[in-house]
Amino acid sequence: QLQLVESGGGLVQPGGSLRLSCAASGFTLDNYAIDWFRQAPGKEREGVSCSSGGGADYKYSVKGRFTVSRDNAKNTVYLQMNSLKPEDTAVYYCAAAATGSGYVCFAPISYDYWGQGTQVTVSS
Repeated sequence: QLQLVESGGGLVQPGGSLRLSCAASGFTLDNYAIDWFRQAPGKEREGVSCSSGGGADYKYSVKGRFTVSRDNAKNTVYLQMNSLKPEDTAVYYCAAAATGSGYVCFAPISYDYWGQGTQVTVSS
């Protein structure tokens, strides 16, 4: 059974940092693109980062602050979030799409597998 499990969310003050983890089981991340999405109350789900073996792309508002990385040995993808702002508050999800599936970065419909989400709250 293919499964993604996020962790690492929490409450942080503006300017602080968090690292989210997305652990995969039932499949190997090597052959999948991983997108991090987020959804704030009353807003649509939006893509934050999109990564595959060839590199990563980021939503404009998080460029320079967020960094995605992979640990293939642990079959885990990380999202390091620095200089957090109140507008980064949302539930964060990781999602996976096979690299040969014709996925489109930042398009939720492209992704077949989703984690349950982890809450990130940025507040003083």
